[in-house]
Amino acid sequence: MADFTTSTHRAKWIFTPQELKDKYKAANQRAKQALEKYGATRMEVDIDGSFSYAEPQSDAKDSAEKRPKPLKVEEEQLLRAFYEFKIQDVCDAFKFPRKIQATALIYFKRFYLQWSVMEHHPKNIMLTCIYAACKAEENHVSAEELGKGIEQDHHVILNNEMLVLQEFRGANDDDQHETLKRMLEAAKMEADKIMRTEAPLLFPPGQLALAALRRANVVHDILDFERYLRSILSRQQSTQTISELTVSLNTIDSLICKLEAPPTSKDVKHIDRKLKSCLDPGSHDKSKKRKHRSKESSTEVQDLS
Repeated sequence: MADFTTSTHRAKWIFTPQELKDKYKAANQRAKQALEKYGATRMEVDIDGSFSYAEPQSDAKDSAEKRPKPLKVEEEQLLRAFYEFKIQDVCDAFKFPRKIQATALIYFKRFYLQWSVMEHHPKNIMLTCIYAACKAEENHVSAEELGKGIEQDHHVILNNEMLVLQEFRGANDDDQHETLKRMLEAAKMEADKIMRTEAPLLFPPGQLALAALRRANVVHDILDFERYLRSILSRQQSTQTISELTVSLNTIDSLICKLEAPPTSKDVKHIDRKLKSCLDPGSHDKSKKRKHRSKESSTEVQDLS
């Protein structure tokens, strides 16, 4: 209980009965206003999570009699309850663990604190919530597999994924979000270092990325990295053990630690001269002759002065 008392769950996702009532009413009212303005409430959602209302229908403003009647708050509640039951049905059909079912229901409930069912059909959001819950609980199932299992277009699941996940950002502290961004930048910098070593010739790209992430995590300490590695190996059904993978990451680490500062032009000047001599042995003699002529010209100019 002590952890829950200080959690973001308690701070951002626990409400009073009146607060819940107000949120449902506000979402319903916004959808009603959209119906009056556009003649429809359905939103178009892009793959990146952006959305927009449909273009106003030509007769939407001219004929109030033809305009559809909006759902009442109570009707929305009944529809949400129906699809919450459907979430349980789908999870049972796929034999998902109970925690996936619970997570999907929480996602679904949280989503409709912000949106009306008139804006986003719960049938589509239900599927995306199940898909997102499978990811969160590390029980990977592809959108194609999920859609095929219930005879639905998997593109609907993917198109709504970013929209659904955007609504849960409030469950994380802003500080944590900033920390994640800083960790990403740190990982990119570590990846740049790795690319300057011989590691890209010794290890596959996935291990290079993991090494960069692990080094960044040492500073920001966000992930339980060993657990993260176990989940990756489990999902990929890899024959490699976590010990073997750790050895590879440690080797990449040691290569980074041996990196020296980038050589300067001054550092390579002598070597470059030797290289030119190897490529064209006569170039050294030609260079000497040019320098000699340059000195003679300089001496003549001085004598004339």
